[in-house]
Amino acid sequence: MANHDYRELAAIFAGGALGALARAVLGTLSVPDPARWPWPTFTVNIVGAFVLGYVTTRLLERLPVSSYRRPLLGTGLCGGLTTFSTMQVETLEMIEHGHWVLAASYTATSIVLGLVAVYVATVFVRRVRVRG
Repeated sequence: MANHDYRELAAIFAGGALGALARAVLGTLSVPDPARWPWPTFTVNIVGAFVLGYVTTRLLERLPVSSYRRPLLGTGLCGGLTTFSTMQVETLEMIEHGHWVLAASYTATSIVLGLVAVYVATVFVRRVRVRG
């Protein structure tokens, strides 16, 4: 039987709850419509990518090792906040309703801006002067 670090699991749970709550709040701001850009999902995915890039770089390169920061912020918060499965469903609905250009632009823009967000966050962390 595997040993589980219940504090690590609690950190993931707490971060996931906060991330999912933030996503749910944003999701209530608009009614899903396959003919329109899904701003809530797009926003949480890009913000989540930025936060993940920032947190990962900062934790690995700037802060002392911690057993709970990464599970709390990376796995939990960002995992609960982002929703690429919803992005896929929205894209399929766009395609099913004949909005091919919207589906392609939404998918491409989400992927490209998500990668740009991670890159910008990483560069930001690396350029900030470390106080000693």
